[in-house]
Amino acid sequence: MENPSVRTARREFLKFLAASPYVAALGGVTAFLERSGLAQDARQASEVIASPAQALNVFDFEEAAHRKVQPGHWAYMASGVDDDATLRANRDGFKHVELRPRRLHDATKVDMRVDLGGTVYNSPIFTCPTGGEKSFFPDGELAVARAAKARGTLQFLSTSTSTAVEDVNKELGRPVWYQLYAPSSWDVCETILRRVEAAGCKVIALTCDNTTGRNSETYLRTRPKNMTQCSTCHEGEPGSAVKEKPMYDGINMTGVLRQNPAMDWAFVDRLRKFWQGTLFIKGIDTREDARLCVEHGINGILVSNHGGRSTETGRATIEALPEVVAEVGNRLTVFVDGGFRRGTDVFKGLALGAKAVGIGRPFLWGLGAFGQAGVDRVLEILQGELKLVMGNCGTRTVADISREYVATPDWKS
Repeated sequence: MENPSVRTARREFLKFLAASPYVAALGGVTAFLERSGLAQDARQASEVIASPAQALNVFDFEEAAHRKVQPGHWAYMASGVDDDATLRANRDGFKHVELRPRRLHDATKVDMRVDLGGTVYNSPIFTCPTGGEKSFFPDGELAVARAAKARGTLQFLSTSTSTAVEDVNKELGRPVWYQLYAPSSWDVCETILRRVEAAGCKVIALTCDNTTGRNSETYLRTRPKNMTQCSTCHEGEPGSAVKEKPMYDGINMTGVLRQNPAMDWAFVDRLRKFWQGTLFIKGIDTREDARLCVEHGINGILVSNHGGRSTETGRATIEALPEVVAEVGNRLTVFVDGGFRRGTDVFKGLALGAKAVGIGRPFLWGLGAFGQAGVDRVLEILQGELKLVMGNCGTRTVADISREYVATPDWKS
C-alpha cells in the first residue's frame, strides 16, 4: 500500500503543474507528464471530468478543455508575456488578501443581485471580452450568450469577436457591453461605433493597455510548429484586417492598424464627445490615470492588466484596485478582472471597492470543454461560492461588502 504522504505529495505536485502557464501552453498536465516519462502520474492526471456536472470548481474544466481545443489556440489563451510573471501575480495576489468575517448575522436570505448600468444582474460576476471564442467551441460567443442569459450575467463582447454583435445581442436577449479596440483611423472607429450603437449597445469599454503589441514568448515557444491549420482564421485577404472578425466586415482596413499606438487623452476626448452612452476605460491600474479618467468625463474604469497578457508589470490587479478606488471615490464606477477563480476571490475584489468582477480564462475553459453547458456550470459554481462566502462573512447583499471585511497585512500601503 502506498504511503499516504506520497499520495499527498503527488497530488500537490500535480496541482503545482496545473497552475503553471508553461505546462498549460504545452497542452496541460497530462501532455507534460507523458513527455517527461511519468506514465503513472500521467494516467492519474488523465482522470478529467466527462461532464460539467462532475466539476467541483472551475479548475476542473481546464484539463478537459486542453484536450479539445486546438494547441495553437490553447497556447495563445493560456500564456502571458515575457516570463509570465504578471500572469502568476494575478493569482498570487489573492494570497495576500485575508477575509475578516463577521459572525452571527442572519444568512438565510443572501442576495447577490446588482444593478449595473440600469440592468439588474443575478450577481456581480461578468464574462470578460475575449477574442475569437469560436476558437474554443463552434458556437463561440453565442454559447456564452446563452449561458449568460440563463445565469443573469453581464456579457462583454470583444471587437475581435468571431460572432457579429447583432447576433450575440439577439441570443443574449439584451445588449452586450462592447469592448473597443480603437483602430488607427478615426473614420473606421466611428463606423464600428455607429454599428455598435445601432445594435442597441449603451456601454463601450475602450481598451488602452495593449496599443503597441506584446512579447508573447511562452506562446511563441510552445505553439505548434506547423501553423497551416490556422490559416483559415489568421491570414487576412488584401484590404481586410483579419478573417473571421465580423466587426470589420465591409470596412477597408488597408493601412489601418486594429489598435492605435498613437491613442492619447485627446483621442479619449474625441471619443467621449462622439459616444453618447456610457464610456469605460479598460486597463487603468494607477491613481494618476484614474484621476485623469475623472477629469475627462469617463463613466467607469475596468482595472485590468489584460490577464497578464500585455505588459509584464509583475503587479496583480487585486493590488492595483485599491488605489484606483481611493482616487475616484464615488465619482465613477470601478470594475476589476485578472486571475479571479474562486468566490472568495470575487468577494475580495468587491471588498476592495469593485462594483463587479470579471472572469476570462475560466469561462473559456468551460466553453472549450463543453460549450454552453460548460460556461453555465462555471458561472453556477462561482455564483454558488460567492453566495457561500457572503453568508459566512455576514454580508446579506453585495452592498454590505466593504473594506472592513478584508485585511492586507503584507501590503506596503
